[in-house]
Amino acid sequence: MMQHEMPRQAHVPVFLDRVIQLLTPALRHESAVCVDATLGAGGHTEALLTSLPHLTVVGIDRDRYALELAQRRLEPFGSRFIPAHAVYDEIGEVLADLDITAVSGVLFDLGVSSMQLDIAERGFAYAQDGPLDMRMDQSRDFTAYDVVNTYAQKDLERILKRYGEERFANRIARRILSDREKAPISTSRQLADLVKESVPAATRRTGGNPAKRTFQALRIEVNRELDVLERALPAARNVMAPHGRIVVLSYHSLEDRIVKRDFAESSTSSSPPGLPMDLPGTEPTTRLVTKGAQPPDAEEIEENPRAASAKLRAIEKLPDHNRHS
Repeated sequence: MMQHEMPRQAHVPVFLDRVIQLLTPALRHESAVCVDATLGAGGHTEALLTSLPHLTVVGIDRDRYALELAQRRLEPFGSRFIPAHAVYDEIGEVLADLDITAVSGVLFDLGVSSMQLDIAERGFAYAQDGPLDMRMDQSRDFTAYDVVNTYAQKDLERILKRYGEERFANRIARRILSDREKAPISTSRQLADLVKESVPAATRRTGGNPAKRTFQALRIEVNRELDVLERALPAARNVMAPHGRIVVLSYHSLEDRIVKRDFAESSTSSSPPGLPMDLPGTEPTTRLVTKGAQPPDAEEIEENPRAASAKLRAIEKLPDHNRHS
């Protein structure tokens, strides 16, 4: 695995105080276990372990480099922190391997981590030059280079539109095909310049770097992020003890839409309207803890600019005896 230096300063976790506030009511009991399903640098986990001295946290990450750094950071907590190299939709398998039957909290902090963005050779950042990689799990073979240099034009257009919500998908896809006929597109700088030259000049002057949406789309495609999220949310509910809570931080509308739909379905009865009581098996299994998606406040954005696009949602698992049988 590629070796990197430890970052000089720890990154500020997004919504740190709010995450602790939302999870704590579910984690106060002595045998509480929480899953940080997207461990990253371990900032949220460190705060949870510090504020709740009886808590055990299982930290999942697909990025071995992130796991290595987090393990070093969390070493003072000893056996209260359990690392696991996995993708977050594998939460059920991870817990089964640890003989843990139920947990009281799950945190998903979605998207690319600050560490991944800050390391040029990971290829996530359009503002730095590095190889077109974008793998969150570097043990996998499939990279952004493969997408850019092998996908048909219609497939490139599809992912740029769907995952990047890019209105100039056709122009960018055509330009990619044209350029790669001469030589492979192999670096983030090459791709960012190509995108910039593909969009109208007026567009370049507003809305930040025009490559942002393309890089987002490629990252989601390489790591199958939305597919993983759609599987991970029900998997988390399946391992949740009564009164347990799930907190999700998302960073773009595609992620938030999936979370919103999943939470709405699990917190709503599926019985036909007008019945005096829910039919067996149609009762809501969760309740919404947050009303809608909570954005960060101005103070948090000032302290941590990467929080600007974040949205927070939370649900709580309902106990069986509160539902009709």
